[in-house]
Amino acid sequence: MNISIIIPTYNEAENIGKLVRFLLKNSNNSLADIIVADGGSTDNTREVAAAEGAIVVLTARKGRGAQMNYGASLGKGDVLYFIHADCYPPQSFIIDIEQALQEGYDIGRYRTRFDVDKTILKINAWFTRFDFFMCMGGDQTLFIKRPLFEACDGFNENMKIMEEFEFCKRARQHGRYKIFSKAVLISARKYETNGWLQVQLANAKVVKMYITGSSQEEMLATYKKMLNYRENSF
Repeated sequence: MNISIIIPTYNEAENIGKLVRFLLKNSNNSLADIIVADGGSTDNTREVAAAEGAIVVLTARKGRGAQMNYGASLGKGDVLYFIHADCYPPQSFIIDIEQALQEGYDIGRYRTRFDVDKTILKINAWFTRFDFFMCMGGDQTLFIKRPLFEACDGFNENMKIMEEFEFCKRARQHGRYKIFSKAVLISARKYETNGWLQVQLANAKVVKMYITGSSQEEMLATYKKMLNYRENSF
């Protein structure tokens, strides 16, 4: 068993170097490669990532789904681990994934905790221990066996928002799903920029639109209108 880590990026120069260093420091021989799939950053994300030891590729198509699919196609691992540039898994992430695979799991995620000490965000993070639809996004990171990923045809590249939720819901129907008791450390920058209530309202609105069949364009427009939108932020 070996693992390919896939990190989609767009203007993440501030974060990507530290993350790649962290992942390499806490890996073992099971790590096949770290693929940074960049969507055309206008800062020096690609240069920073390459300098720290990642394999960096510029994707032909911008968008988280397309970037992650392309990165996965280049990775040499038989297990794929998708991570956002502002998320830090536990130091034991390789061992955790290995153990989950040995226990017969095919796909899984962590819980979350935020990088700021605020009670309201601790409450948000507490709910990620449960198997809720809203906890199937990329902030929890996602590991999956390559054969299952390929059998599900990867992420839907036509989706502009919520592509990770849709993929996870689809893929887990065909494999055993693990929720680790440990947590990923994630950035609270979206909450600090927009405020907790506004983020909750925007998330709830977009999820309702998704469930009721709104178009991707309508959902993305609503999200941008309600929040100080950042590329690849949902």
